[in-house]
Amino acid sequence: VRDLYELPDRRLLLVASDRLSAFDVVLPTEIPDKGRILTGLSRSWFAETAKIVPNHLLSTDPADVPDGWFVTEAVDPASGLVSRDAAVLDREQLRGRIMLCRRADILPVEVIVRGYLAGSGWKDYRTTGRVSGIVLPAGLRESDRLPEPILTPSTKAEQGSHDEAIDFTTMVANVGNDLAEQVREIALHLYGYAAAVT
Repeated sequence: VRDLYELPDRRLLLVASDRLSAFDVVLPTEIPDKGRILTGLSRSWFAETAKIVPNHLLSTDPADVPDGWFVTEAVDPASGLVSRDAAVLDREQLRGRIMLCRRADILPVEVIVRGYLAGSGWKDYRTTGRVSGIVLPAGLRESDRLPEPILTPSTKAEQGSHDEAIDFTTMVANVGNDLAEQVREIALHLYGYAAAVT
C-alpha cells in the first residue's frame, strides 16, 4: 500500500507503507519494513531500466522534499480530530520509503508481459487455448515457459472492481495504434532485460 501526496510544486510523493492489500482491500496486519524493501526494489529497477524508457522517478532522498512540508501532527484545532487530508510524516521515518516523482499520464490499460503460463493466463489457456487472444501451442502445462514472451494487457479497473484481460486489438481501441505498438515494444524489451538479469 502506497500513500500518494501532491507537493506544492505539483510533484508527487509516494510513500510505501508496511500495510498489505489484496484485491484492493487493506489487511489489518503490517509486514515490518515491507515499504522500505519495495522502495529499494523499485529504485533499483527504475535506475536499471531508465536507459530503455524514461520513468517518473526523480529522487528517493527525503532531503529533496521541501522544508516545511513535513508535519509531526495533523490535528484539526477546531474539532481536536486527526485530519484525513493532512500528511503526518517525519523525514527520518520515511528514509527508504519514499519516491519523489514527476507526474505522468496514466494509460487506461494494465501492461502485462508473460513469459510463463500461469495465473489467469493458465485459466484462459485451459478454456480457449489462447491468452489475451494469442493462440498458444497445444499441450502446454501450468507454469511452462512460453515459446516467447507475450503482451497480455488488461483493463485498468476503478477501485473496488477487478481488471479484465483484453486482447491487443482492444488495447489499440483504448490508446490508439501508434501508442499501443510503442508500449508493446517497450514492455517486451523491459521483460527481456529483466529476464536476462535475474
